[in-house]
Amino acid sequence: MEQQLNYEEWFFQSDYDLETAYHMMQSGRNVYCISMCQLSLEKALKGLFVKRLNQFPPKILDLMYFVRELALKPEEKYLDFLVWMTTQGITTRYADDLRGMIKLYPNERTSDIYQQTKTIQQWIKNL
Repeated sequence: MEQQLNYEEWFFQSDYDLETAYHMMQSGRNVYCISMCQLSLEKALKGLFVKRLNQFPPKILDLMYFVRELALKPEEKYLDFLVWMTTQGITTRYADDLRGMIKLYPNERTSDIYQQTKTIQQWIKNL
């Protein structure tokens, strides 16, 4: 199987990004933690896309695209979080006001987002 069609590689990268998110959170770089959380979910969904459809996933950030294409039925709270995280991919990477973004993500909120990401990422990988 070609490397780009290896879902395990996508899952490995998702784990790596989630670990990076953890280290960003530990160092107080909360905006980057959120960005890495979004990227971790994106790669987990792309891995599932490869696993189920045996196709290279499109280069898009929209988590909901993959939820729809894979006909996933996440719990409502997971679905709401995935919708929200889709917007955070662009917002945190290309912040118009980084100081404002920093204020939006205090440590407690960032920790909660990280934990939700970790739970959903594991759910995706176990499908």
